[in-house]
Amino acid sequence: MSSYIITCKPTATDDEVQAVKDHAQKQGGTIGHEYSLIKGFAVTFPKDTVHSLDTHPHVDNVEADKEVTTQ
Repeated sequence: MSSYIITCKPTATDDEVQAVKDHAQKQGGTIGHEYSLIKGFAVTFPKDTVHSLDTHPHVDNVEADKEVTTQ
């Protein structure tokens, strides 16, 4: 499974954020956590799935979800 953090543009409306989530699900993604401090969510795709979220007009950033540590 490939997991990503999707951040929508700060100007995106609630309906536009929902449109991004719908787009992700239509491409085989499963929405995980939905963030409240940012307009974004986590999505998991089956292995070897190709998605086009980075070209969606309401998406600001697509980043691979990975473990982060502090030192």
